[in-house]
Amino acid sequence: MNIVLFGPPGVGKGTQSDNLVNELGITHFAMGDILREAVKEGTALGLKAKTYMDSGKLVPDALVIGMIEARIMDPEVTGGFLLDGFPRNVSQAEALASMLEKHGESIDRVVFMDAPEAMLLKRLSGRLICRACGFGFHRHYSPPRKEGRCDRCSGELYQRDDDKEEVIGQRLEVYGEQTRPLLEYYKALPAFRRLDASGEMTAVYAELMKAVKN
Repeated sequence: MNIVLFGPPGVGKGTQSDNLVNELGITHFAMGDILREAVKEGTALGLKAKTYMDSGKLVPDALVIGMIEARIMDPEVTGGFLLDGFPRNVSQAEALASMLEKHGESIDRVVFMDAPEAMLLKRLSGRLICRACGFGFHRHYSPPRKEGRCDRCSGELYQRDDDKEEVIGQRLEVYGEQTRPLLEYYKALPAFRRLDASGEMTAVYAELMKAVKN
């Protein structure tokens, strides 16, 4: 099964994606993780992408579409995939559809996750990441036992530049301008499902599974 999961920043796509791919046995492609790895490694793509990510802007299509195609068409990808964070606008969605058709593939389910803006702001501004192992915490929902230190490896916890309050507003504004029109593109398709992601995590996941399977 090939799935597109999209929605505003902070809606919980990453967490729910991890659960979903484990249960379905498909491959998870998180565009944000791919780009952050490139930034960490200091590649040419990573350095270009960092200027956009740090200011809360979307990375241009030209920097991401070829990378997505290479990942999806990897011979080791079997059983399907889940795209998390891509496409982010209509032009990317059109390019994705064309690319998949070229390879004899298609999207089986498109799920739009949504939540009130006040909840998104709280979720985003509270996220903390371990510099050593990459494990995530949240100041409000899942704080570390020792402030500033990872429960798993005692590494230093930090806040991503694009999760700082001064950037979050810009991220949501960019989302509204460029990503939300995907609703108009996708909602007429039989594969489209809409999901209220404002509830408790396990309840949202149960609804996500229904949306994917029905």
